[in-house]
Amino acid sequence: MSLQSYDAQDLFDYLVSKDDFVLLDVRNDVEFGRFKVEGPYPVDMINVPYMEFIEHEEESVAKVPSGRKIRIVCAKEGSAKYVGEILNNHGFEDVHYLREGIKSWGNLLTPIKVSEETAYDLYQFRRPGKASCSYGLVYAKEMMLFDPAKNIAAYRQFAEKQGCSITHTFETHRQADYISGSQPLNQAVGAAIMAPEPDFSEAKFLYTPVNDGDVYPFSDNTNGMPEVKVLHTPGHTPGSTCYLIDNKYLISGDTVFIYSIGRPDLGGMAEAWSAMLFKTMREKILNWDDTIHVLPGHYMSWEEADPELRFMEALGKIKAINSEIYSIDNREDFYQFIKSNMRPQPEEYAKIREINAGLVEVNEEQQDVMDLGKNECAASVQPH
Repeated sequence: MSLQSYDAQDLFDYLVSKDDFVLLDVRNDVEFGRFKVEGPYPVDMINVPYMEFIEHEEESVAKVPSGRKIRIVCAKEGSAKYVGEILNNHGFEDVHYLREGIKSWGNLLTPIKVSEETAYDLYQFRRPGKASCSYGLVYAKEMMLFDPAKNIAAYRQFAEKQGCSITHTFETHRQADYISGSQPLNQAVGAAIMAPEPDFSEAKFLYTPVNDGDVYPFSDNTNGMPEVKVLHTPGHTPGSTCYLIDNKYLISGDTVFIYSIGRPDLGGMAEAWSAMLFKTMREKILNWDDTIHVLPGHYMSWEEADPELRFMEALGKIKAINSEIYSIDNREDFYQFIKSNMRPQPEEYAKIREINAGLVEVNEEQQDVMDLGKNECAASVQPH
């Protein structure tokens, strides 16, 4: 049987449908340990590095379950094809390799509608390879994007299917864990970049500063139009901002997560930024309406998703889940909580921050390497 291929969307569909298959990752132990495929349900996954198939073919083949569907993933594609051919030669009948390798999984965006209103549509673009979420608000043939990733082709294809134009991108803060799509979208379709000035004051591209309390309407302001309200929530970064849509949906960036809260140490100023975050928590978040639907910028686990696999939760429920955090009532204790949970940040985060301000440029291949891996943006790694 000839060797077949599959793409990242196919892989997501396999995971969501609980398809019976074995995911064979042939990257080396280090890369596999750093970043692996995760989905909403358990999957049979084994790691047998490509080099082992070269050096010890028989022993390596014996590690792969026979009689099962085998889906192979590697770094770029070539190694998976090589291993797939070996398995075919050994009698395996249903073997597919991932086209474009693990980077295609890292760049995959899967949209799902989160709003219930009929006048507008709000979509969550889940990025399972990064455990992050971006958002698209569609109304009257216009779409505003919030924290877009660098896979701008996915947003453009989505907009085309919706029959709308991408008019604006809103940044909640200057991202450190992934490369933003705002600059390339501005260059490709002219989408205006909206961003908080405290984080983007040194940016080398044109943007419109957003300020606390600003309200952004769509160009068509007929009945039912959703408004986007700016809420400055410093702490994760000095410019961290949330966007409240129609007084119902809070795009919270890296400030409010379903589990935990945004970590304030990524800029190397943990104590000062922790004080900002504590003030935001006590004076703003705790006073917001508990019925607001929080739409976070990241998640730690698929356990946070609702039955429809959306990452969305009522603010009151989030406060209850994280009661140990939200009950802290003095700045010193809050900083101690932050310090007790601090962990090293990935070394590429500093360079990504520079890229997202337009201070440096790297080629597409370098971007793919830097952008791989699950985010490390929560203050704690377990629910509190």
